[in-house]
Amino acid sequence: MKILCVNCGSSSLKFQVNEVPSYEVLINGYIEKIGQDDCFWNVKVNGEKIKSEGLVANHSEAVKVLIDELYKNHIVDSLDEIKAVGHRVVHGGEKYSDSVIITDEVIKDIEDLTKFASLHHPGNLAGIRAMIEALPDVPQVAVFDTAFHQTIPMKNYMYPVPMEWYKKYGVRKYGFHGTSHKYITEVMKERLGRNNVNLIICHVGSGASISAIKDGICYDTTMGLTPLDGLMMGTRSGSIDPSIIEYICKEANMSVSDVNDALNKKSGFLGISGFSDCRDVEAQANKGDKNALLALDMFNDRIAKYIGEYYLELEGKVDAIIFTAGVGENGLDIRAAVLNRLKPLGIILDEDKNNSIAGFKEQKEGTITSKDSKIPVIVLPTDEEKMIVEDTYRIANI
Repeated sequence: MKILCVNCGSSSLKFQVNEVPSYEVLINGYIEKIGQDDCFWNVKVNGEKIKSEGLVANHSEAVKVLIDELYKNHIVDSLDEIKAVGHRVVHGGEKYSDSVIITDEVIKDIEDLTKFASLHHPGNLAGIRAMIEALPDVPQVAVFDTAFHQTIPMKNYMYPVPMEWYKKYGVRKYGFHGTSHKYITEVMKERLGRNNVNLIICHVGSGASISAIKDGICYDTTMGLTPLDGLMMGTRSGSIDPSIIEYICKEANMSVSDVNDALNKKSGFLGISGFSDCRDVEAQANKGDKNALLALDMFNDRIAKYIGEYYLELEGKVDAIIFTAGVGENGLDIRAAVLNRLKPLGIILDEDKNNSIAGFKEQKEGTITSKDSKIPVIVLPTDEEKMIVEDTYRIANI
């Protein structure tokens, strides 16, 4: 049977169809710049990439494009072949510790949680509504980014702020990229042959987060109430002194919303170097650009610091450190720089192994530390779409 995975952003829609239970990918693609004149979409079928363009006014029309591509590429002869749809939803709050069948109540909860994910939820909801309209009799499943992190103990998810803020307003750490962290955890459980694994997972892309996995469940993570917290990222600041917000509001005559927007969209790599994409920052650094060099130094330091912190939280009992996502899987120099900072933990980089593993190389995964390293460090590609499909298959019970 076929399961459709949908991941909607504010102006984008990513999709994938898997045959289950084999999980073979039949088609995947993405539609970008929805609502804009230069909208385009790419699909990949049987290893062939096909690009198209045209006006797609909203997510309902994007879903029509998606369905048209399924027919055009002979993925389905009838929509009855799609047995369930899994939706990535960014924030599930405290209520959702697992994926769920989407009901009117779930949609209302997602609407209420938009205050925590204002950049993401409108797109998530638009995709859900459009798919329900297109496939009204098919089970639709919400797969929450935050669900995997709901095992974090209270001492790690609470902020030292007035308790009333937590009880009345839900101020706490929720964590994100949970689908990716869960996927890596499940793969490592299988490879190590046991469930009580201890891991430090570095999901490093344009958005980045690190999680500590203790006895097979999430124990801590770097992102917080929103995805702004934790590591420095492509355009996000990560953790900063919160008093900076009031200070800049006064000094620069900016509103809180303006400052928050700058911390989300104009900071991180972009704020320091002028470039948000790690590849562009590295290219400028190789030319000797001081700001690009500074940005990379800051970025690598912060990754190493969180790994060190989580090493202590796990009491030094770490089965493996994992690098995944775009930068984690392809950033050879960044991985090397981080690991060289971790020498005091007994971690020893194998430069040849590190340089031979990347998404654009023949070898896409493997260990990048020497046999003498106290902790193995592994590059392991994530597969959030497969995790969404697996959860959808399980929850829809088809």
